[in-house]
Amino acid sequence: MYRVISAMTNAALPDGGDIERPTVVVVDDDVSVRESLELLIVSAGWRPLLFDSAQSFLATHLASAPCCLVLDVNMPGLNGLDLQTMINMGGNRMPIIFVSGFGDVPMTVKALKGGALDFLTKPIDTMALLEAIRSALARSEEMLRNDEELRRLQRSYETLTKREREVMIRVVKGLLNKQVAFELDISEITVKAHRGQVMRKMDARTLPELVNMAATLRLGETVETG
Repeated sequence: MYRVISAMTNAALPDGGDIERPTVVVVDDDVSVRESLELLIVSAGWRPLLFDSAQSFLATHLASAPCCLVLDVNMPGLNGLDLQTMINMGGNRMPIIFVSGFGDVPMTVKALKGGALDFLTKPIDTMALLEAIRSALARSEEMLRNDEELRRLQRSYETLTKREREVMIRVVKGLLNKQVAFELDISEITVKAHRGQVMRKMDARTLPELVNMAATLRLGETVETG
């Protein structure tokens, strides 16, 4: 058992049940720790989600909202480092903050190499934990925005015809209209028409913006600004 070094604020506890609020997931087999962290998380305005084991966490589906994981290392059954590996293998990029009362250098290095945002030792410094959670939630929010932007671009790209895609790939690689026309064996006027449609459908205002979109979509191994 360990204690949380207190630096709690006097902020009023927000109403619960709002799944749109940033969520801080705690996985720790110590009930007293979960209860202490729950109060801390709620006081900071976040939504706590508590689990007593890695197995119970894996059985739960999380809503699409900014979230992070405060994860104990030493737990019976599946430990924290094993859970991190499973999360990574599943493609989940949830930021992880490790906490441990028995941390050592090799353990810390393994956690950080696995993508953990931070590794805190017990007893937990509350201010350090709050700062780590803020950073983790900010990263999660950024990843969600990027994922949504990628989905938007994919939807737009799917509206392009085969010829428009051919023109787009060549334009973002820096080819001039006449070069695109030569490669595709079409007129330069036709290239300009397709290019205009590409810009409209992709909602790109400038060529550099279209290039960035193509890079995000990974269209071609080399995308040049020309």
